[in-house]
Amino acid sequence: MAHDEIIDRYSALARAADAGQRVADCGPDAFEQGGFGAAGYDDVTVLPEGAVRASLGCGDPVAVAELRHGERVLDLGSGGGIDVLLSARRVGEQGKVYGVDASTDMLELARRNAEQAGAVNVEFLHGTIERVPLPDRSVDVVISNCVINLSGDKAAVLAEAFRVLRPGGRFGVSDVVAAHVLDEQARQRAEQRIGCAAGSLTVQEYRGLLAAAGFVQIAVTLSADHGDGVRSAIVRAVKPAIGPGMEIRPMREGDAADVLAVYQAGLDTGQAGFEISAPGWEGFTASRLPHLRYVATDGDSGEVLGWVAASAVSSRPVYAGVVEHSIYVHPGCQAHGIGRALLSAFIAAAEDAGVWTIQSGVFPENAASLILHQALGFRIVGTRERIGRHHGVWRDVMLLERRSAVTGA
Repeated sequence: MAHDEIIDRYSALARAADAGQRVADCGPDAFEQGGFGAAGYDDVTVLPEGAVRASLGCGDPVAVAELRHGERVLDLGSGGGIDVLLSARRVGEQGKVYGVDASTDMLELARRNAEQAGAVNVEFLHGTIERVPLPDRSVDVVISNCVINLSGDKAAVLAEAFRVLRPGGRFGVSDVVAAHVLDEQARQRAEQRIGCAAGSLTVQEYRGLLAAAGFVQIAVTLSADHGDGVRSAIVRAVKPAIGPGMEIRPMREGDAADVLAVYQAGLDTGQAGFEISAPGWEGFTASRLPHLRYVATDGDSGEVLGWVAASAVSSRPVYAGVVEHSIYVHPGCQAHGIGRALLSAFIAAAEDAGVWTIQSGVFPENAASLILHQALGFRIVGTRERIGRHHGVWRDVMLLERRSAVTGA
């Protein structure tokens, strides 16, 4: 369904709800039995009837996101405002909840519902979920209720969710997913029954897009079964945490110059590796996995302050879950927690990707690196004595290893 058609459809539902009708985006039986609308909540008695009538979701993202007092929350596709109003009660007067919707009819309905509920800590914004009208790093939590599946550009939606979240922020949504790729007939049957399955992602596709956006600790938990492989799901993820004024995100082609400059600065200390000079970008990228590459950046300038990336240890299938990583922080930016934040994010992303063992080699003299790795669960497997010459001196390398307690346990 085209973007304009979706807006028209939900605008009509908003007008129906405003006229006192109970609206549903599919057949009434499927709506109730599938836990859609108000049926997906434990208690909506505290809300205006208009908000309850206009509820078209497939779960309770407010409960999924585990909202806390004082947090700032964004609801993608806020509709009649039910999740915004429930969130506003959770975060209290010190918190703030934004709802963004492309339908002006839904926004008008939501604003009237908020006024009736006496909610003063809410704001409804006109915009799309692919281009959210909020600044970078402005909210603590992003929620959504059976809306992302409607988007024709889900990668853009998840990239926007990542952008507006502060470091350490949470993504917690209810959505409709497909257990496997659906053929056209299965999609049409599901669409006729539940109204919002035509564009649903598979679980693996959802996980892949979240990872590509930069999220870690990704979990997709299936719930109600709607037939033909279509399920409601709870989707959770986290934006990597780092100190104030900084951000961790996936490495991009445009980071090449900064990444190589940090690499060279590390090599110039004499303690980061055997190389004398950093490779060109082509050599750098060819020797490393296309995923599991992250940078820590200055939040304002975008300058790369550090990076982490992984290489496969072997092409043999038995070693598919074993990687070797490198982590570099610019010498002028050390002692700010950047290395710990980068490595923590990398470990979480590696476990999301099915990696069960991470290896690395560190010079014994690089005490800071050894302390960092051991603090995050690496153990010293042994010492490779006089393994190579560095500036004419034979040097030892300590082999470190971290075995996941999650993947392959």
